[in-house]
Amino acid sequence: MDDKAMYKLSYGLFILTSAQDGKDNGCIVNTVQQVTTEPNRIIVAINKNNLTHDMVLNTGKFNVSVLSQDSKFDTYKHWGMQSGRDVDKMEAIEISRSANGLVYIAGEQTNAYISASVVSSTDLGTHTLFLADVTDGQVLSETESATYAYYQKNIKSKPAADAPKKGFVCTVCGYIYEGDELPADFMCPWCNHDASYFEPVK
Repeated sequence: MDDKAMYKLSYGLFILTSAQDGKDNGCIVNTVQQVTTEPNRIIVAINKNNLTHDMVLNTGKFNVSVLSQDSKFDTYKHWGMQSGRDVDKMEAIEISRSANGLVYIAGEQTNAYISASVVSSTDLGTHTLFLADVTDGQVLSETESATYAYYQKNIKSKPAADAPKKGFVCTVCGYIYEGDELPADFMCPWCNHDASYFEPVK
């Protein structure tokens, strides 16, 4: 199967935040979707490896900050390529709090936030699918939202001009593995995607 066929699906990119026991955290997700308008409900799938997943599962509350086309690659690295178990993701970040007490990401890189309260959860194996009531939201700018296709074409880090002649690049985050052959069990150290997401450096 050509995994890159999945890139042709149209969906956005978001920073999902939650908190538990006084600790704020967040991660990048790409599966936020409105499913009903009355009641106003959304779904989101969160990888179980993420600390934010456990916070949402335990507290039933989260915020979604919608990333705009003005977002920078460093933002995706910060929220999506390191764990809140190892670093404080809130350090040196411009944040605000919504009425539910949770962080949302303010500034030029986001165009809206949505607050939600979990109604139900479904175990999907590697992820949990959360169905949630929308409890609040605000438009922050009129800049277009960043779709995954836009991220791939305009935001994701490109291999440098002096990149190794032999190597493989991660099609998700741009990490380059140097070598003649990529191990079949290789996992990207930046975004944790497997070898199927790598292609030869051109």
